Amino acid sequence: MIERLREIINEYFIGKSDVAENVLICLLAGGHVLIEDVPGVGKTTLVKTLAASVDLDFGRIQFTPDTLPSDVTGVSVLNMKTGEFEYREGAVMHQILLADEINRTSPKTQAALLEAMSEGKVTVDDRTYDLPSPFMIIATQNPVEFVGTYPLPEAQLDRFMMKLSIGYPSPEDEILLTRRFLEGKTVDTIKSVITSDELLKIMDEVRNIRIADKVLQYAEEITGLTRQEKRFLRGVSSRAMIMMVQAARAHAYLAGREFVTPDDIKAVAVSTLHHRVTLSYDAKIAGEDIDKVLHAVVLKAKVPMV
Repeated sequence: MIERLREIINEYFIGKSDVAENVLICLLAGGHVLIEDVPGVGKTTLVKTLAASVDLDFGRIQFTPDTLPSDVTGVSVLNMKTGEFEYREGAVMHQILLADEINRTSPKTQAALLEAMSEGKVTVDDRTYDLPSPFMIIATQNPVEFVGTYPLPEAQLDRFMMKLSIGYPSPEDEILLTRRFLEGKTVDTIKSVITSDELLKIMDEVRNIRIADKVLQYAEEITGLTRQEKRFLRGVSSRAMIMMVQAARAHAYLAGREFVTPDDIKAVAVSTLHHRVTLSYDAKIAGEDIDKVLHAVVLKAKVPMV
């Protein structure tokens, strides 16, 4: 099933198999994804393809400066016939939610997603409502230099398992995707290959992937080295290590293994840590790149023999 799922995603989301693989890793690991890129490079296509191929309930909210927290979480409305308040669902009540241009809305509305991302539930008027399972948020944001954006606070960024960038397609891929669009081969024609229940079973299998103490120590050494790196203002949190290990489990599962290796940790380290660190002022002046610094940090960590 997983191989067929990969094929469909790469068939409709052309030329960026590494991005599709990372999104699939986050789905299986129960994480959320932030995609930062310019408009029109396929962010929405990727999300719709994933939702359609796994037969998940898909929802979308377009964030704007006047979007309210209640648009996200829902609102209690008085029923005039019964005299009681009834809950009207917000955009978050979907198995996959595309939070489009999340950095165009106010910090207060951004924060409305925090409880949903952390605990899988929302609270409206002192009543708590469980979100559907599985539940995943794929948020997109424009580059921070775009006009009318609100930078996401660190606490919000830390809830995303990965931050990804799609980039422009190659000339060949761009011609191919345009040709397929002209032929009418769009996301609407996708037939699901995995049901929601089957996906939940796979996610349980991912949670049962074994990880040895030595590999956990290796992951901890990487997170510890980010805190010692002078080119970063601060190191990553404990949540970062947990998410890195969760992603490594999903990476191992997709590789057909029942245990995590150091290579699984290496494969997901940069994508899971990138958005949790900030370059120091001196490092920015020197033209340092976060990903290159993180790669250097990972190489410093001693690889265990397992």
